[in-house]
Order: sequence, then structure tokens, then C-alpha cells
Amino acid sequence: MTQVWAQTAMWLGLALVATLISIWLRIATALSEIVVGTIAQLVIGVAAGAALLAVDDSAIKFLSGAGAIVLTFLAGAELDPTVFRRKWQEASAVGLAGFAFPFLGCAAAAHWLLGWGSQQSWLAGVAMSTTSVAVVYAVMLEFGLNRTDYGKTLLAACFINDLVTVLALGFIFAPFTERTAIFAGGAVAVFAVLPWLTSRFFRLYGNRPSELEAKFLLLCLFGLGALAAWADSEAVLPAYIVGMVLAGTVGKDHVLVRRLRTLTFGFLTPFYFIRAGSFVSVPALLAAPAAFAVMLGAKMLTKFLGVYPVTIAHRSPRREAAYTTLLMSTGLTFGTISSLFGLSHGIIDQGQYSILVAAVIGSAVVPTLIANAFYLPHHLLPETAEGEVEPEPVAVRSPPRRHG
Repeated sequence: MTQVWAQTAMWLGLALVATLISIWLRIATALSEIVVGTIAQLVIGVAAGAALLAVDDSAIKFLSGAGAIVLTFLAGAELDPTVFRRKWQEASAVGLAGFAFPFLGCAAAAHWLLGWGSQQSWLAGVAMSTTSVAVVYAVMLEFGLNRTDYGKTLLAACFINDLVTVLALGFIFAPFTERTAIFAGGAVAVFAVLPWLTSRFFRLYGNRPSELEAKFLLLCLFGLGALAAWADSEAVLPAYIVGMVLAGTVGKDHVLVRRLRTLTFGFLTPFYFIRAGSFVSVPALLAAPAAFAVMLGAKMLTKFLGVYPVTIAHRSPRREAAYTTLLMSTGLTFGTISSLFGLSHGIIDQGQYSILVAAVIGSAVVPTLIANAFYLPHHLLPETAEGEVEPEPVAVRSPPRRHG
């Protein structure tokens, strides 16, 4: 256990450094954690060996995965059903355009510019077509945009983009099996029952210091995550949908959401973002910088060609349209998942994997930095001091019921 505690302390130390950097440079914490992870794996690897960071240790992988699951759930819980019903056409159009253009464009770039085979090129198209819900939600939360109609619509578009990406990966490379059918049927049943069950369960047994609500939600998220992994799907996908179906109940309980955020951003997500950054192979980038630049440039260009005209067509001001386009150009979770799927199934080799992962993680940093530096819609931000987030209204919880 000495090694476990030491490794955990080192990772949390890196998280603390990343947070201080984000404060000093006024950038999103998620981005600074990714960059710190990239630098840490390089520096620590040279000084003491890559094994010291232990990115593939089971405990680190669990904490990283848990961070992705709970963060994705919180992003789904931010969706306002009323806003989504009013803006579903815009969100769907942006999400579908955010998938289709980079999927086709990046596949063409990999095939015609890098000389990759057809299977490798299609996988590159899938990996580069994603939008990172984790990064976008972290940025929305940091600036308070998650409580605006604009932020809720953007998060819905991110979900639609990634949902189509997962379906494309499954249809092209992962044939559906009996396990897939069982997972789909079980998940749909849970999604249908969960809103009714959650509201009644919380009303009967909630509002206690034992935090029954958090335990119940984590049980649902990890249970569905296990079922998804068993079916060769991804645990973060049902987590987002759980958040969406519970947005009308859990999403309105500001006290519960704030406590889940404390657990997520204070402990879990640093492992996720730092680990994601550690996958960037600097030697591989130095060996093939042109391939990295081609894939990153192709993603940003095709996202712009697809998303920007759609946002303008829905009467978004040009500044908001540019900001939406840049945030839709981010990638992380599903991009790295798709790349790892291709490597583990022999579709791409290690060099191609490093190029894709580096481009995916680069897309989590570069577009977001440009967006926040030049196109941040200040007129939508809460009227507080710059860099601060307006506190959410605190819900007054009723005292627990007395039984007997």
C-alpha cells in the first residue's frame, strides 16, 4: 500500500500544480491538467522511468474511468428538458454536421495525404469526428455558461455528435452481437424506469447525512458501465443518457450536484485529464510532426466547414458561432477510445495510434485556447469578476423525516 499512497499523492500533486497554472494563466483547469500530464510523463519518464507515473496501474485506470463517467453524467444532468425541446433542431443539426464533415474529411486526409489504407483511414475519420463532452462541460462550468440556454444547447450538440460517432465505430468495426442487444435492451429499460424510481426513492429516503442519493447514482452509473464494458461498448455513453433522463430531478437539486462536483473535480477528473495528457508521445510527434499537423488541421478545418455555417443558419451571432465551432472541434474521450480500439484490434499500428491520440489531445487544447482567448461570448457570462463563476442558488433541503 505504500506504493499506492505514494502514487496517489504524486498524481494529486500534479493536479494541484495544474490548478495553480490554470489560475495564473486564466485557462480552463481541464486543459492545464492535460498539458501537465504530457509534460509529467516526459519529465518523469526521463528522470525516473515511465513506470513511476503508473498510467496503466489498475487503481489509476479506475479513478480515471470513474472521473470520466461521473463527469459525463453531470454534463447530461445539465441539459434542461425544456431548452432541449425548444432547441433540438439546432442541437441535432450542429451535432450531425460536427460528425459528418470531419468523419469524411479526416478519412480522406489520412488516405490521400498520409497514404493510410482504407480501414486505417476510416478509423481515423471516426477518431477525429468526436467532440469532447468532458472538455466542453468543464469549460462551460468554469465560465458559468452551463446554466445558459447557449451552454445547454451546445452540450446537447456534443452528445449527438458523440452518439453518432459511437454508432459509426460499432457499425464499421465492431459487429453487433447478442451482448450488444442485451446491453441495449437493459439500458433502455433502466432509462425508462429511472426517472420515476429516482424521484420517489429520494423523496422517501433522501436528505440524510449518509448521502444516499450519491450512492444510488454511483450504483446506477457503475452498474450500467459494467454492462456496457461487457457488451464491448463504452461506460461513458450510458452515463450521459442517465444524466439526461435525470436532468429534471437530479439536475435541479443544486446541493446534490454541488457535492458531486466536489467529488468529481476535486478528486476524480484530475486522474482522467492528466492520464489523457500522458498518452501524448512526444518522440512520436517529433518523428512525424507533419502527420500530426495534417490530422489536427484536417479536424479543425472540417469542423469549421461543417459547424460554422449551421450555427450561422440558426441565427447565431458570428462570435458565438465561432466559439461554438471551436468547442465542437475539441476531442478527448471517444477519440482516444476509438484509437485504442483500432490498436487493440490490429486495425492501426503503434505509430498511427500515437499520431491519432496526439491529434485528438491536441484538439482538446488548441481550439479551446483559441476560443477562450479570442471568441469567448462575454455577454453570456454571469456578471461577476473576471475568472470567477457566479455561485449557483442553494436549494434549501427539508429536514429528514422522522420514522417511528
